[in-house]
Amino acid sequence: MTQAVVAGALVVAALNGIAGLLGAWVWYRGEPGAGAPGAFWVLLRVGQGSALTLAIAVGSLAAAGKHPRESLFYLYALLPLAVAFVAEQLRVTSAQTILDQHGLEDAQAVGTLPEPEQQTLVASVLRREMGVMALSALVVVFLALRAAGTARGF
Repeated sequence: MTQAVVAGALVVAALNGIAGLLGAWVWYRGEPGAGAPGAFWVLLRVGQGSALTLAIAVGSLAAAGKHPRESLFYLYALLPLAVAFVAEQLRVTSAQTILDQHGLEDAQAVGTLPEPEQQTLVASVLRREMGVMALSALVVVFLALRAAGTARGF
């Protein structure tokens, strides 16, 4: 049982690591509109889904009376869900921050700008959102690796 939990945590770490590194690379290049960003968002959602699957599995094991020796395991296994939730909130806030910096009330106001400014503004929003989410995926990697390290005794 321990090996399956460790393997699950390592899968979560790997999927989020790939998404996080791809997102960081695209963010660094500053090209959020190219082909790689689509792959990033898909990989990010797959990584988030894997973290949710691990949390459900851990909850099922706990409900069945199987517990690890270290209680910290639960923190490391469940915290990625909180990280993803907070990151989604920061992603929304980051978009509004960009709009506020340009004196725009909401996303519809972007349509009133000339076309080149619209594209620049949208690229800035996408880049910031991608940076926030890539960072969250890399935090999940750390947490999943810690979960794998504390998953003894099931």
